[in-house]
Amino acid sequence: MFFFFFENCQNEEDAAVLEKSGFSRITVLPLTGLKVGNVKITRIPAQHGTYKNCGEAMGVMFSAETEKTFYLAGDTVWYYGVQKAINEFKPEVIALNCCAAETKENGRLIMGAEDVWNVSLAAPEAKLYLTHMDNVAHASVTRFTMRGQLTAYGVSNYDMLEDGGSVVY
Repeated sequence: MFFFFFENCQNEEDAAVLEKSGFSRITVLPLTGLKVGNVKITRIPAQHGTYKNCGEAMGVMFSAETEKTFYLAGDTVWYYGVQKAINEFKPEVIALNCCAAETKENGRLIMGAEDVWNVSLAAPEAKLYLTHMDNVAHASVTRFTMRGQLTAYGVSNYDMLEDGGSVVY
């Protein structure tokens, strides 16, 4: 079973914000990763912007001997770091923050259809879960549009849950 504590974060600045919000057991996820029980949690670099990074971001890889490897890509676009993580860990389940959210200053902040297509080519056997659909103010793609674009790319190994949906492995 995979789980993640919200008290685990990517840097000291985020830790300070969590502490001010009332969290008390806060750990910055080490660059070398963390083992919780039989689950290895590995920090994966992310690129949060096509023009300029919109702050620090990271993905997380969860792996355990008896479970499918799960890659929570985080706020990133497709770039060599995502390819490297997929090549190294070979995740069977991947959650992608999609909707091609963008800002004028940073460009696209998270994945759009072409990024999802690249992930599907890199991990054709993986099940992809597309998140952040229809609920991000600066989104440039809706669920409906994303489905059409992915059909045009020939991507079929994905699911977009409705708001409030869940998946259990």
